[in-house]
Amino acid sequence: MTHKTGQDLIEEAKQQIEQVTPEQVRDMQGRNERVVYLDVREPNEWNLGHLPHAVHLPRGNLEGKVEGLIDRNQKVVIYCARGNRSALAALTMKQMGYDNVSSMARGIQGWAEIDGEIVD
Repeated sequence: MTHKTGQDLIEEAKQQIEQVTPEQVRDMQGRNERVVYLDVREPNEWNLGHLPHAVHLPRGNLEGKVEGLIDRNQKVVIYCARGNRSALAALTMKQMGYDNVSSMARGIQGWAEIDGEIVD
C-alpha cells in the first residue's frame, strides 16, 4: 500500500473544497455578509490575534464540537495560519454536511499581508 504524506492530504483537500482569498473575505466583511469566521488554530495562536467576530475551535476538536457551535445552513469561512489546516477542516465539514463552507487561502498570514483587521 502506498502511503500519502501530510502534504498529499492537504493538496487533495484543496482540490475538493472552495477556497476564498483574504481579499474576498475583506469584501464579505465590507458587505456585512452573514458569515461565521472559524479559526481552527491552536489556543496559543488564537491568543496572538484573530479576525474580528471569529469563532475559535482548534482543528483537533472540530469533529466533536462543530455541530454544537455552527448550524449546517450557515456560510462558514475557515482559516488557520497559512491555509493548510483550514483546507482539511473545510473538507471535514463538507463531509459532515456543511454545504456552504470554504477555506481562506494563505490564512491569517495572508490576512495580515493585506492589512486585514486583527483583534486580541
